[in-house]
Amino acid sequence: MAKVRDRWTSSDDGTAEAPAQMVHACEWPGCDKTGDFRAPRSPDALERYRWFCLEHVRQYNASWNYYAGMSEAEVEADVRRDTIWRRPTWQHGSRGAGATDRGRRSGAEGPRIRDPYGIFGDDDAATRAPAAATPAEQAMGVLELTPPVTVAMVKARYKQLVKIHHPDANGGDKASEERFKEISQAYRTVMESLAP
Repeated sequence: MAKVRDRWTSSDDGTAEAPAQMVHACEWPGCDKTGDFRAPRSPDALERYRWFCLEHVRQYNASWNYYAGMSEAEVEADVRRDTIWRRPTWQHGSRGAGATDRGRRSGAEGPRIRDPYGIFGDDDAATRAPAAATPAEQAMGVLELTPPVTVAMVKARYKQLVKIHHPDANGGDKASEERFKEISQAYRTVMESLAP
């Protein structure tokens, strides 16, 4: 049905001319127009086309159903495959095909990603020590606060702890005096970290 000029030809002046574009006849029964518009043959052969004129490609597309002949489960499975661009996926923490850590297997240490919660399934994530807290985080621990905090919250908590641990309130007890110093230093550290 298609007519093609597939050879380079030369014009009268000796210059080469590129081959002509493919010319298709409309595949609609009884139509003698050229098929300038393509439409997929079937869901299984989306790269192969049928050729129609404008009028008939509109009719063909209006009646064509990609999911025709599929069960509801097959339609659902096809839609799910499309959401991941039809590429393989694996659950978090599992190692997919070919995703082995070559550095560990050969004994050499390669670049590592910090994974303190073991999300990516590192075997030694549970045995690693947690990351050291920043001075501000340690100070909040002394003040028995958890982030996020405001200046007003820190001041209120500091006043509560000072009333409890001040040496004058505890008869000059050395342990209370040390605890008071620790609370005062923690208060200054947290306030510095909250300063703009």
